Amino acid sequence: VVNDDAPVIYGLEFQARALTAQTAETDAIRFLVGTQSLKFENQIHVIEFDDENNIINKNVLLHQAGEIWHIGASPADKAVLTTCYNKTSDSRVVSCAAVWRMPCDLETESHESPDDSAHNPQALELLCHLDDSTYGNSLAANCGSNTATLEGKGQLKFTSGKWSPHHNSSQFATANETAIRAWDLRTMSQIYCIENAHGQLVRDLDFNPNRQYYLASCGDDCKVKFWDVRNVQEPVKTLEDHSHWVWSVRYNHSHDQLVLTASSDSRLILSNMVSISSEPFGHLVDDDELSEGEDNHQEEKNKEPLKDSVVSTYEEHEDSVYAAEWSSADPWLFASLSYDGRLVINRVPRALKYRILL
Repeated sequence: VVNDDAPVIYGLEFQARALTAQTAETDAIRFLVGTQSLKFENQIHVIEFDDENNIINKNVLLHQAGEIWHIGASPADKAVLTTCYNKTSDSRVVSCAAVWRMPCDLETESHESPDDSAHNPQALELLCHLDDSTYGNSLAANCGSNTATLEGKGQLKFTSGKWSPHHNSSQFATANETAIRAWDLRTMSQIYCIENAHGQLVRDLDFNPNRQYYLASCGDDCKVKFWDVRNVQEPVKTLEDHSHWVWSVRYNHSHDQLVLTASSDSRLILSNMVSISSEPFGHLVDDDELSEGEDNHQEEKNKEPLKDSVVSTYEEHEDSVYAAEWSSADPWLFASLSYDGRLVINRVPRALKYRILL
């Protein structure tokens, strides 16, 4: 019997910190991992998880441009991806960004099988460079067609940026140093600013996919914070479960109470943030649901929001966990990547899955 909740581990030979789900692929469970090697040619590993047999199939592509710091997948075309990478030019390190297309005849093969693609990896096709002259103080949109240059007082050095899934893709949030700012790209003006969102550098942001005013952030103060951007004086919730820098925070795309965080403490934590989710009572709440006839006791019981909790702490990594991503094909499955090149695939515990569904 296959143990559904057991982690599945895949090892890359190189160090790595860049991970994304293949967003436009909603049938197969697929992730892209970019390597960060100074000595060898860098690669993108296309990882496909076969959940029926609990095995990983993979394909390796060459990324000769340089060491990959960030990877993004097109939401519209599964063959298209972006990378932010460093290359050495005249003994200077230059930061670049580009859009690439994967070969269309990719056949993933078993992780265990003798390795064709690793010995003869195919190359990526360069679609375009994203202008690097302003890179570092402008943010190239992840596989978006519009690139915006955002200027602040002096030169802003961004550590992270995120499109809002709401407002018809017209809003973008950026992290620079300890502040989080949101921008309206139609007018190129700032919408709000959370000045000292974290005590140290803000590392990552994510928008709640179902509640348009809610935003999560994490940083080098070891904290994860949840904000209602209508009132940015105080976070709505703060989590302090990590003991080192928190690099990544991700809302589940379907069930926004499920939040993943990844940290340099080598741990990945899955939290159930149900009190600030779109289903605080365990289901979408509608006032008319509580019909007149029901006795008041039942009504009182329904008014008590469920408690937030840490669902699981995952200890399969032995190095800093730089990235965690939910699958775009299976809402109960997620991947995490640590710097030593270890990719781990895990599932939401079955008991919690059924509690959410039923």
